[in-house]
Amino acid sequence: MDTQANKEQILAFWSALDAAKSDDIASVCRAHLAPDFIWRGPAPLSLKTGPKAVADSFWHPLKQAIPDLKREIHMIFGGQSSGRVDGGPDGENWVCGTGYLTGQARGEFLDIPATQRRLQLRWGAFYKLRQGQIVESQMLIDFVDWFEQIGLPVLPKSRGTSHVYPPPTAFDGVIAHPQDPVQTAETLQLGRQLLYGGLNRYDATGLSSMGMAGFFHPNIKWYGPGGIGACFSLAEFETLHQQPWLAAFPDRKVQDLDALIAEGSLLGAAGVAGVRATHSGAYLTAPASGKPVQISGLDFWLRHKDKFTENWVFVDMIDLFAQMGQDLFTRLHSRTQTGLGPAQ
Repeated sequence: MDTQANKEQILAFWSALDAAKSDDIASVCRAHLAPDFIWRGPAPLSLKTGPKAVADSFWHPLKQAIPDLKREIHMIFGGQSSGRVDGGPDGENWVCGTGYLTGQARGEFLDIPATQRRLQLRWGAFYKLRQGQIVESQMLIDFVDWFEQIGLPVLPKSRGTSHVYPPPTAFDGVIAHPQDPVQTAETLQLGRQLLYGGLNRYDATGLSSMGMAGFFHPNIKWYGPGGIGACFSLAEFETLHQQPWLAAFPDRKVQDLDALIAEGSLLGAAGVAGVRATHSGAYLTAPASGKPVQISGLDFWLRHKDKFTENWVFVDMIDLFAQMGQDLFTRLHSRTQTGLGPAQ
């Protein structure tokens, strides 16, 4: 495993992608991605196979809609995954990154209307590499936050603070040099304890059963997705996010993840259907359905000593709400016809 070379390969792909005109996107993807590349994107795009399919369905129309699209990289790091519940390494090498895509929409993308407002679109992506080839990616765009930015919210006002997604505090998240393997191992171990020990220990009677104070600093900065918002302490996180989330999904369990990697003090997790639950209680606009749901998401954490101090969170809210019987894109399109107003 050569994590540094893998990161350089992803950075080269991003650089070529960002510099390309919309009509050149397909050739860039063909040059940098394996012929049988698999892209697991956000709903409603979801699974695409092959470089051309990814270019045609996502990057080309996005570049056409936002001609001045620029990438801000808040973090990039990599490592070998250890995302199995039983603790065994899966042997796969991944690189992950997150930040903003910025620009002004001049045209529609997925029928999201163009406005005069400059956009800051949250993105997160994980890339699997084998034998020098980029063979798979999981990527999420925070569509709910995008809808809010253009004044067309599809969910009620977030309990947390909206539109907060900064780089790491007092820490360079672009990991350019090899990190101390002892620090990497400690970060990975704390992450495994959080996911498969703390979160999966919830007994549906009290938040204390998870022991979150053993994982999160009292002043944790938790940057949740659109519809949930950011929290700036463990107390806020528990009150504004965990309580309503667990009231809706009390039996939620973290499954085997597609990727769980650490490098130095940074940890990343990616899972399509990485959490399984029953929609047992109302959540935002979705009344309890009793249906099983599979929750896809990406997470990034920063560790300081024995606690995580920051957590950047993506949830595929479009996919989650579709499983609960609500189409958020249809709701967006209806708002473009009826004007602005709070989601009900």
